[in-house]
Amino acid sequence: MLLNSTNPPGRWRALAPRIALTLLLALAFVLLTGMIDGGIGVTPLRLFDQPRFPLANAWPGLLLAGVLLALSRRVLLSFGLAFLLQGLLYAINVLKVANLGTPLLPEDFRMVGQLRKGGMHLLSGYLPHSPWPYLGLLAALSLVVLAWRLEPPLFPRRTRGARLMAGVVLAATLASMLAGVTTWGRIYNARVLWLEPWSATSTATHSGLISSLMMFHLQYGQGKRKPDRAAAAQLIGQSTPALLQLLQTPTTTDKLPDIVVVQSESFFDPTIMRGYEHSNFAPNLRRLAAHGISGKLHVPTFGGGTIRTEFEVLTGLSLRYFDNLQFPYLQMSHKAVPSLVRTLGAHGYTTMALHGNDPAFWNRTAAFKAIGFDKFVSQSSFPPGAAMDGKYMADSAMTDEIMQQLKDSGPPQFIFAISIEAHGPYDVEPTHAAERDAIPVPDGISGRDKLELQTYLYHLKHADAELGRLVKQLAQRQRPSLVLFYGDHLPALSNSYHITGFVDGGDMLSQAGVWLLVDPQHPRQRIPMDTAAWLLPGKLLAQAGIHDDPYFALTELVGPQLAALTEAPGAPPPVEGSDLQRLDQAMSSVEQLRINGKLDKLLPQAATPASGIVHNSPLPTPATAGQ
Repeated sequence: MLLNSTNPPGRWRALAPRIALTLLLALAFVLLTGMIDGGIGVTPLRLFDQPRFPLANAWPGLLLAGVLLALSRRVLLSFGLAFLLQGLLYAINVLKVANLGTPLLPEDFRMVGQLRKGGMHLLSGYLPHSPWPYLGLLAALSLVVLAWRLEPPLFPRRTRGARLMAGVVLAATLASMLAGVTTWGRIYNARVLWLEPWSATSTATHSGLISSLMMFHLQYGQGKRKPDRAAAAQLIGQSTPALLQLLQTPTTTDKLPDIVVVQSESFFDPTIMRGYEHSNFAPNLRRLAAHGISGKLHVPTFGGGTIRTEFEVLTGLSLRYFDNLQFPYLQMSHKAVPSLVRTLGAHGYTTMALHGNDPAFWNRTAAFKAIGFDKFVSQSSFPPGAAMDGKYMADSAMTDEIMQQLKDSGPPQFIFAISIEAHGPYDVEPTHAAERDAIPVPDGISGRDKLELQTYLYHLKHADAELGRLVKQLAQRQRPSLVLFYGDHLPALSNSYHITGFVDGGDMLSQAGVWLLVDPQHPRQRIPMDTAAWLLPGKLLAQAGIHDDPYFALTELVGPQLAALTEAPGAPPPVEGSDLQRLDQAMSSVEQLRINGKLDKLLPQAATPASGIVHNSPLPTPATAGQ
């Protein structure tokens, strides 16, 4: 015991200063948390008019400090270490906002597991180059060590179980919070603390970063949406006559084309930026668009998160309808996922993914198996001398590998190629610095922002050149082919966007990318068409002459009305009329049923072709895959 138990007044006189010190440090922790957060709802002065906001934002850190105090018995050390760890979280948030325009979300913590799978190499380029942040961190760690060695304990080691009990209670409370126990919704009440589901930025501004993380965790971490089977059946029933007409279109009797899909890293048309309205950094895209189908492409991400767009293109599923899938490849629990790849495989295609990077990053090795690829060619399978440009493999090496993998005989082939040359960060010297330095930039962009924009455009020009080379080489082959080319998202050039703005006056998170579908051997008249990433599979199958997949046929029917609803997280929510809202909700149920393998019974099926070949083979579902 701290004092003789027979002298209660003396005991409390000895405890009072220690209790006061702990409470003062807790108050300082709340105030300092509000200061480094910077949100208007959690500033120190808010303790006087809306104390719930700053207290809720600091509550997880206070619990952590309490656990550390029970372990170390040193109050300054405990609050200091908790504040340091919290400060690191805020520093990571600053980096994300600077590069991607949105604050941290709970699913971002899944990236921790990717650091040893190629993620550290990719993400380390976004860390500060100045030595000062690292010196500051070193100084803070030194203070922690000094506190551990020099600070006297607040209470004795032996406390008759009180210390153990307090530590267990605090640790269990913190664990329940991190686990998202629904009881915490009483404190992190979405209505009271200003949760805006469509905008993590607004939520963090009003409620604080940590409260925002907690509310999104509680809101979306508890499971999936439940599909409305009746709404899905009604939509399909209303669409059945048009669906049957599409499904009865004969599958091409000619030779099915080889299909090459190029997901071009961070590719977009710079003419949407003010100052670049009349530029021509992508002449091959513009030339080929005059002889194919092309237009704006609405994608579900900005500045990063490639796998979000990739998932939509490969599966035909819109992440708009899956709140719990922020990073789908890291969260997929299905043994088999219905996909474009499986539909092509059912028509006799060999299917291959190709990417000049670590196959483990983004969990692509496992995800591509679930999606149905026969083969995944990754960085280690490229030739030893494959060209590099900047930090990553050059797009020219990817084009070479595509042409090397395409066979001149045998079944039709599907190659899904993922480029990486134009991946950020854009402060890494490219192979030809003089070529980069000659690229003009709009007025007002200077210094590091100028260098990063020039470096990005240098790589974009290479991506465009490789698109032209790929289409030219495919046109010279004897076998028919189709090329689908698109950008996965806009590059993370937030400062440049803020300086120039966009031609349409819109927000950077709501800008669309670009896509192109072209037949290298049979140019056609241009067809302008705006669409969304999840609708590309239906368009690709239709152009390939494959019309017997009822789900992708349904996306062709409803897609034009829903395409513009696809946006990056944090973008201003689109306006939906009542009719569009009903269609949107019904399609959400359709997709929920599809990913769970429960949609096929509701869909009309294509008749068996006269040849006797069943092209619409049933897809394996999570319940039957692997049996």
